[in-house]
This record gives sequence, structure tokens and C-alpha cells, in this order.
Amino acid sequence: MHRLVFRKIYTSCIIRGRRKILHASICTTGFNSIDRKLCSFNSCSSSGILEGLRDKARSAFRTRYVTNMAMNMENSSKDLVNEVDHVDMLDASFDAFEGVIINIKDDIDENVFMTLLRTSISQWRKQGKKGVWLKLSLELVNLVKPAVKEGFWYHHAEPTYVMLVYWIPESNHTLPPNASHRVGVASFVLNSKGEILVVQEKNGAFKGTGVWKLPTGTVEEGEDISAAAVREVKEEAGIETEFMEVLAFRQSHKSFFSKSDLMFVCMLKPTSFDIEKQDSEIEAAQWMPVEEYANQPFIKKHKSFDYIAKICIAKKDNKYVGFSPLLTTTATSAKKSYLYSNYQDL
Repeated sequence: MHRLVFRKIYTSCIIRGRRKILHASICTTGFNSIDRKLCSFNSCSSSGILEGLRDKARSAFRTRYVTNMAMNMENSSKDLVNEVDHVDMLDASFDAFEGVIINIKDDIDENVFMTLLRTSISQWRKQGKKGVWLKLSLELVNLVKPAVKEGFWYHHAEPTYVMLVYWIPESNHTLPPNASHRVGVASFVLNSKGEILVVQEKNGAFKGTGVWKLPTGTVEEGEDISAAAVREVKEEAGIETEFMEVLAFRQSHKSFFSKSDLMFVCMLKPTSFDIEKQDSEIEAAQWMPVEEYANQPFIKKHKSFDYIAKICIAKKDNKYVGFSPLLTTTATSAKKSYLYSNYQDL
């Protein structure tokens, strides 16, 4: 009975930047067996030819072994390449600014998420990507903490999701900030008698002051300034109107959760006149001569209100030209939008 003796030969190769150690087992029994048989035969003959035959046999055996080992190493290398090619990553899409938008639709374990996130960022870094946007719905709020641990920070939040961002390059980020302004409208509704629509509010800074003011409100998401002005007048006083012009606008800062504020003063033409005030927000509403509105002590005291009142009077006397809406499209799509200007198409 012959005992088989195996020896391992180790070698290394570089596959896509990763060093892999390969090994193969060599059976040395063949060498020893040939040596013993040829040595036995050689003891019975003094001919040098036998020594040559033994060397040729040993050489042939070694050649076959080396060839087989090389083939095994090649196959092992292919397997390792396939292993490297298959890298589990988070589902994502790319934007036009070398950014990454992670798409997570189903629930995922926090530890699995963190592992995939690290692997994904590593791969995106190699691909030269920059900003990473991670949108998490309310159902995936458990992933916020591991994401923050990996270096993500809050960008903005909406009623149904939170958006986090990450910057891959080792440089100051150039990600666009969250919306910086809130947009509001103040409606100058002038009837044929030279009267304007004014209201007194139940809540806010004007509560209990007795100040008569223009109907105001906030522009909703996806709403045009002109549409917002018409809507607010309808909600607060029940008056139907047509949008005419933007008379002026003012900008202020640090006014609402540290955001800036834009207020557009809009002129509307009433198409109905019977007031039906909104009981939940409006204490009183009425038609008032423009001059009486402008002469209120509060209006005279505050320059911004005083300027607006003077603009309204000038518009009533046809001494002021505002900005009318011109329907157009955006530069990057076919979406409809308005350009406000006093341009006259001659």
C-alpha cells in the first residue's frame, strides 16, 4: 500500500486591486514512486541509459503537473473576478450633476442598510460621484440614525418624508440649499367707486388692533402668485376677482423659522361685491375709500405700509403701471409659467 502525500503550493495574484492568495495541492507520490522504481531498475543495470529514462519520466510528470496547476489557478482567478464583479449595493439613480439618488422603497434592517450604504459610497467614490441624496419616507424613519452616523445630514423635511444628503469628495460641498424663502401675497382689490377691500384679522400680530389691512396669505406649493391672490380674497371675504397686475413686492429676512419672506402686492378687479367673511380668521371685512385706508395711524407710521398705500392711490389715479402676467414656458421644459412685466407687445 502506498501512502499519498499532498503538499500545498501557495501563490498570489492581484485581481482588480485586491490581493488574492491561491493554493493548490501537489501529490508527491508520483515522484517518489517513479524514483523508487527507476532506482530499483537501475540497481540491476549499470547502463547510463536508465538514468536518462528516469530523468525524462520525472520531467514529463512535472510538466503535466505544472500545466494542470496553471489551469486550476486560471479557473480560480476567474471565480475571484466574478466574486469581485458581484458587489451588493443600494438601488440608486444618477442625476446630471454627478449626484446619486438612493431609492429605498421597502423596509430594510438597519445593520444591512449600513453595510450596503458603506459599500455603495465606496463604489460611488471610485466612480467620481459627488452628492448623495437619501429620501426616507415616514415608514423608513429607523434608517435616519444609521445614515447620520455615516455622515449624512438633514437637508429638508416634508409631511411625508425627510431628505438627507452626503458629500463624497474631500472638499466643501456644492449641494443646493433647501428653499430659503416663503412667498406671500397682499391683494389690492379696487371697485369702480374707488374703494378697496379691507379686513381685520382675528389672529396674529393684528389681532385686536383695529387695523384695517389688505387681504393677505401664503402661496401654496405649485401655485402661481396670481392664482394665490385670487384664492385668498375668495377665502377671506367671499369676493370673486380677476388678477390684473403685480404692483410691487418686498423682501424681508429671518421672519419665519429663519427663512426669508417675499410679499407680492397684487391688483385684482372684483367681479362680485357682496362680502361673506371667513369666520375662523377674519373679524370684519368691508369696502373702504383708498384714502381712508392710507390715512390710518398704523399705515402712516410704518414706511413699508405707507409706500404700498401710496402706490395703491397712484394706481387708482392711473399714475402707476404695474407688472402684468405673460404666459410662457420654462427654459428647461414645456411647463407653463408666468413672466410678470409691464412690457407692451406693439
